[in-house]
Amino acid sequence: MSRGLQNRNPGNIRKSNTTYLGEVRPSRDKAFKQFRTMAWGYRAMFVLLHTYDRYGYRTLRQMITRYAPPVENRTENYIDCVSRWADVFADTPLDTLDPAVMIPVVAAMSRMENGVAAVDADVREGWRLFMKHRP
Repeated sequence: MSRGLQNRNPGNIRKSNTTYLGEVRPSRDKAFKQFRTMAWGYRAMFVLLHTYDRYGYRTLRQMITRYAPPVENRTENYIDCVSRWADVFADTPLDTLDPAVMIPVVAAMSRMENGVAAVDADVREGWRLFMKHRP
């Protein structure tokens, strides 16, 4: 099982000063956050991408370049895979409050991060939590 799935952190969000709802503190992982459930981990991904949008990262390319920078990732491959799997154009602005766009994007990012398809029910529950507890 991948580290992201073990941590219930499907986006492999690194430790930071930001605390997300549903986060396990302190994390037992030295580098990555842990969440109580996969749904809370997916909610954190939706929150993070929504925050990127507010800071001017509006396209999939901009968001993933910020999320998975080339210094430690094959970013262009990441962008190409997520774009194809989520059926979105890499350079078109995304509406981070549109579930028809963001649920497939986050599911595709989880697939990229963990090497297995996301469980749709977990992603959708993460979206529900995001909308209920939107920052």
